[in-house]
Amino acid sequence: MIHTGEAAPVFSLPDADMELFDLAEEIGRHHVVLYFYPRDNTPGCTLQAADFSDHEEDFTKLGAIVVGISPDDCLTHAEFRDYHGLSVRLLSDEDTEVCRLYGVWQSRMVDGVPKVGLARTTFIIDKHGIVRHILRDVAPRGHAANVYQLVKDLETEYANGNR
Repeated sequence: MIHTGEAAPVFSLPDADMELFDLAEEIGRHHVVLYFYPRDNTPGCTLQAADFSDHEEDFTKLGAIVVGISPDDCLTHAEFRDYHGLSVRLLSDEDTEVCRLYGVWQSRMVDGVPKVGLARTTFIIDKHGIVRHILRDVAPRGHAANVYQLVKDLETEYANGNR
């Protein structure tokens, strides 16, 4: 289980265009909003991705990038992105290795039946690669605005020399 204040585990995953995203390359350059979501084209996941995409420019102004991860394959991500006009980068973790690394691939009981799946979780990683915030079991509606405020506060700390 990852905790705030710890170094974010680095990883490389392909995106919707099958280009590799390497978290290690972003350290020192950007704050990273890393959000894990269950599946493309479901109502909550679509709302969340669209909301982050609609505010991507605002995050960019704060020196942050937004990256979504799900177990869907690259082709599914590309279709999801193109159909909904999404701009955030979507990464494919088909073998759930990164989901497990970040502790978001979990077992839980649903109607008395054990199920394994992804818990909707967002990590805010600062420019030094440190996990500053973890938001677990988030509701998609309004989530991007909450995350934006946390990133804005983080960037204010950096601007004031507190980091």
